[in-house]
Amino acid sequence: MITEDARALLATGTVCDSCLGRPFAERSFGLTNAERGRALRTTVALADDEDFDPTDPADCWVCEGYCGTFDAIADTIVDALEGIDFATYQVGSRIPPLVEENERLFREDADLEPDVGESMKREINREVGRRVGAKTETEVDFDRPDVLAIVDLEGFDPRETLESGAVTSHAVDVQINPAFVYGRYRKLERDIPQTEWPCRECGGSGIQLGDDGEEPCDYCGGSGYLYDTSVEQVVRPHVVDAMDGDEGTFHGAGREDVDARMLEGGRPFVLEVKRPRVRDPDPETLEAEINAAADGSVEVDGLRLATHEMVERVKEHDASKRYRADVEFAEPVDEDAFETALAELEGTTVDQYTPERVDHRRAGLTRERTVYGIDGDLRSSAEAEVRIHGEGGLYVKELISSDDGRTEPSLAGLLEIDAEVTALDVTSVEGEEEPFELEEFFLDESRTDREEEAAETAN
Repeated sequence: MITEDARALLATGTVCDSCLGRPFAERSFGLTNAERGRALRTTVALADDEDFDPTDPADCWVCEGYCGTFDAIADTIVDALEGIDFATYQVGSRIPPLVEENERLFREDADLEPDVGESMKREINREVGRRVGAKTETEVDFDRPDVLAIVDLEGFDPRETLESGAVTSHAVDVQINPAFVYGRYRKLERDIPQTEWPCRECGGSGIQLGDDGEEPCDYCGGSGYLYDTSVEQVVRPHVVDAMDGDEGTFHGAGREDVDARMLEGGRPFVLEVKRPRVRDPDPETLEAEINAAADGSVEVDGLRLATHEMVERVKEHDASKRYRADVEFAEPVDEDAFETALAELEGTTVDQYTPERVDHRRAGLTRERTVYGIDGDLRSSAEAEVRIHGEGGLYVKELISSDDGRTEPSLAGLLEIDAEVTALDVTSVEGEEEPFELEEFFLDESRTDREEEAAETAN
């Protein structure tokens, strides 16, 4: 019977209402453990006709006073979150081993199952979390909150806190989860890599050792980079600054060659910002700022606030691509032979062994890729424009040149004339089965909208 179990628990020593109610946490939904404990204490006192004797948490041998510090812990967490923009949160805790042992002995001495009810850790997370949510008008999220606050109970003396009403900030660790901005970029100039490219000779330091000591690296001119800029270096600083973050990481949906342009619809990307203190910058303002600073070399379009799942989608989503290539032939090409070769490549699946130009960083494998569509025009007997729609991962330059027979079939192989791509543009990167931009991956509701909605709900 529940009153007998309560008597057995009370007989173990002086316990507070929260600790007394915790073994019965699965009963009477809607009550706090403190309310359960006080009700049980009252019931036992009435049944035994004894004086009601409430217990101060400071005197509790089980929690040693921690169950009286929920408000103080919540206040410290709220203070630690000051200046951080967030809509969702979660609270976690580290419980002292001695208190965990007290919890085990508490149930054992009363002949109860060791895991009956709920743990003190779970109660603290819930009760402190509930207070944090009420004070900040935000919502708890157990999957991926904007912020996670961890309180280390060993970081403060609970009895001192019960007297002072304060918990030292050293006991609280606030972790801010990354924020994400999705968009598409166009690379309007050649010889710009997607991500920063540190110099391989100096390791990105810009310095080499000479006869007289350190001197600028000859290979990169002392910049530390093989290229003056990159799409990442154009986009990242503006997004990180707008979100007041610590750093950013660029994730692209594949990448084009350094000497290729990315035109028209652009290539999807996500910029991940670490420890952002602002989570909802205005995408249109940010977009205009980036484009103005890039001065025509790079453009971004369609910036939107995104969920963390968008990183995986950008990196893993199957995509097809369209290209436009300028091609030069080593000998004059007959127009009928050119058209016949293109027709033979249309819709075919080619075998491509790892191209020679990338075999230093790619495993030596034969990959099958489909040419969805291909057409072109001869500009002269030895020059052509070729337009290709291919499966993701298709090596377009090698589809034209054959790469000394590593790609079969190829335009050069079918014509039996050496061919080379002299200029390449990527014109489209789109999902194979569905677009990259599904609404479930975006967070378009601004903080102002959320606050207004919360106010309307409260009213």
